[in-house]
Amino acid sequence: MDMRLYGLKDLAIGDKGRVKGFNKQERSYRKRLLAMGLTPGTEFSIVRYAPLGDPIEIALRGFSLTLRKDEADILNIEKL
Repeated sequence: MDMRLYGLKDLAIGDKGRVKGFNKQERSYRKRLLAMGLTPGTEFSIVRYAPLGDPIEIALRGFSLTLRKDEADILNIEKL
């Protein structure tokens, strides 16, 4: 298994990933992502990208979540 950390933009539609952590410099938005269910260890799949790549829709924990590029860039992802 590839242990390299990715960003959401590095995954294709249908790819699965796991949240490994957050970029340390983005502490202010981290709490919001945690509240939305994006806690370390959470698995998700990419549902779709908007035509210009922003926002990104992911499926996790039985619901869909849409994130803007700058929000998604805060996440460190492990590709499954």
